[in-house]
Amino acid sequence: MKPQKTWFRLRVALLCSLLVGVAYAISNGELVKTRGLITSRDGETLTLKTLETGNLVVVLTDDTKVMQPKGLLKVRKQEMGVTALMPGLKIQVEGVGDAQNRVVANTIKFSNDDLKTAEAIQAGLVPTEKAVQTNKENIETNKEDITANKVKIAANREKIDENEQEVNKRFSDLSEYDTKHSAMIYFATGSTTLSKDDKDALTQLAQGAVSLKGYIVQVKGFADSSGNPAMNQRLSMERAQGVIAFLLQSCNVPLRHIVAPGAMGEADPAAPNETAQGRKENRRVEVKVLVNRGVAGG
Repeated sequence: MKPQKTWFRLRVALLCSLLVGVAYAISNGELVKTRGLITSRDGETLTLKTLETGNLVVVLTDDTKVMQPKGLLKVRKQEMGVTALMPGLKIQVEGVGDAQNRVVANTIKFSNDDLKTAEAIQAGLVPTEKAVQTNKENIETNKEDITANKVKIAANREKIDENEQEVNKRFSDLSEYDTKHSAMIYFATGSTTLSKDDKDALTQLAQGAVSLKGYIVQVKGFADSSGNPAMNQRLSMERAQGVIAFLLQSCNVPLRHIVAPGAMGEADPAAPNETAQGRKENRRVEVKVLVNRGVAGG
């Protein structure tokens, strides 16, 4: 009797699992509302990991609205760019199923806290202006003990470096992409202006990206050590945003193919900041055209 009971239970379990799969299959024309974590992004599609369906492909269109709740009651909504949709971001999707069992997104929503977490994973951001200001206040408070301050600053810098390495590792572990095209854009001191050679390089990069399936463009801005950290943080972001604006306006790269820019500030210098040539190499924006290895292999 026991073997028969065991076999019966196995059959019931198998039947239930099949029924669950049928219940959660996305059919053509089905209205879908689900939550999940973006695990990869390939051009106009996202791979979303959900509790109900496992991996779900979400399609972005020109009509997809990306919203972020605002206010204490989260009733008001602020419309965001699709560049905010990056690996590591928790989102809520509302859309319609298509013939390929994907969801064509009408609306995508996410919280500000989840966006900050995803941005940290994506770009490995250095300390924010608030953290920089806190360090300044601590230094002013402890002027009497200069030696102690130096020790604290060194310890803080070491901790910052460790955190930076960790978030970069987390992004590397999150998704695997191959770099198909890249460009390095350099800037004058304190400048965000693109030169003619830089524009030509970006135009060539954009032309190479068009032929790729499921590409995304990653943009990271950097600064040298001149000036204060807060200013350099802003400057690196403005440089990255300037490059993105040129790709959108002059190269016709669709916004949905560009991920949120990374503002790296003084972090990850390409050369020593002690020399003029080194500082010149650090005033840069790194642009990469990436394709997920799974897509490239297919």
